[in-house]
Amino acid sequence: MFSAADLPSTIPVFPLPGALLLPRARLPLHIFEPRYLAMLDDTLKTSHRLIGMIQPAEAPGGKEKSLHAIGCAGRVTGFSETEDGRYMITLSGISRFRILKEASGFTAYRRMDVSWGGFDRDLGPAETDLRFDRPSFLALLGRYFDQAGLSTDWGSLKEAENELLINSLSMLCPFDSEDKQALLEAPSLTTRRETLVTLIEFALRGGGGGEELMQ
Repeated sequence: MFSAADLPSTIPVFPLPGALLLPRARLPLHIFEPRYLAMLDDTLKTSHRLIGMIQPAEAPGGKEKSLHAIGCAGRVTGFSETEDGRYMITLSGISRFRILKEASGFTAYRRMDVSWGGFDRDLGPAETDLRFDRPSFLALLGRYFDQAGLSTDWGSLKEAENELLINSLSMLCPFDSEDKQALLEAPSLTTRRETLVTLIEFALRGGGGGEELMQ
């Protein structure tokens, strides 16, 4: 368990559109670009083993990519190497952060000076959502999956704790990057669930594509 004192002031960041990490959740990643292989190698030498996941954002005018201000740091808790030097890793979400500025010094990957303030609950126990109507939510989710051609393990969904259910769906549903950012920045589990419901209802009105989820 991390405490606020364990969190470093500078972390490497991995900008990846649509890849959402949330506190107390796990994100599998495939690392193969040389700069991110270097990032992983350097990260594994630290005591905290933290990598910041962040959504790219279009700069004004849309001419270049910048980064959203808020991301989520995960600790490397598992990795395996392929024969050709690529890595499959697992990040376990620790805490959200806010970018202050680009860190000084040169590396092939980006490093940021960050603030952890305002995200104290990320380091605590699992959140609850006292207003969560699970039967209605699962009924809505079923309509969304049917329309979009998605499939899932309904038994696991029905048995999952509230936070695991809401956060897993937030991470895995095929929303765009801006929607993922809204889910990340939700201040509580209740507001994340409300945002998730709004996105699902919007998708039901507008349709969507299909892919396999939560196998």
